[in-house]
Amino acid sequence: MATENPESKRKGGGGKLSRSETVTVRLDPRLRYLAELAARKHRRTLSSYIEWAVEESLTHVNLREESGDSPDDFQRAISLGAAHDCLWDVDEADRFSKLALQFPDLMTHDEQVLWKLVRENGLLWKGNYDKRDEWVWQVTPDALVADRLRDHFDTFKAVAEGKASRDTLPKWPKTKPAPPETDDDIPF
Repeated sequence: MATENPESKRKGGGGKLSRSETVTVRLDPRLRYLAELAARKHRRTLSSYIEWAVEESLTHVNLREESGDSPDDFQRAISLGAAHDCLWDVDEADRFSKLALQFPDLMTHDEQVLWKLVRENGLLWKGNYDKRDEWVWQVTPDALVADRLRDHFDTFKAVAEGKASRDTLPKWPKTKPAPPETDDDIPF
């Protein structure tokens, strides 16, 4: 009689899928029963069916409606399903800034508080010194210095949540630093 290698045995019927998030959902008994039937029809588990159904529904959620009276202010409608590439990132700071810069109306109150701190911090933005030698910047997608936001994101979150003082936020030179003296500046 041949013996099986215990390592060759697999548990369950399929490959191991990696899931990183668990969500608890309440369904009324009727909806759960119907979802179980739909899952059977699709030859899926209930969990897999729910995940598929949520993903399918994203194509029907418009983040921006078509609008505009003239061609200059026309905005094309965009669904959440179509926008996922411009919103998702594995890095939390990048995800946050993408949402804030592209769809600020979808931000929660806590995210708005955090975004206000980010917008008001000159270290995180490209800019220049004005005629009064004061640092000025505009909040635009191409002006954000993403590396700096990533480096300081935990600090910004702690301040936004009231767990740290504003004094812990990164500083930047608010006025143009004086040029360093050179030997040419010293008269002989």
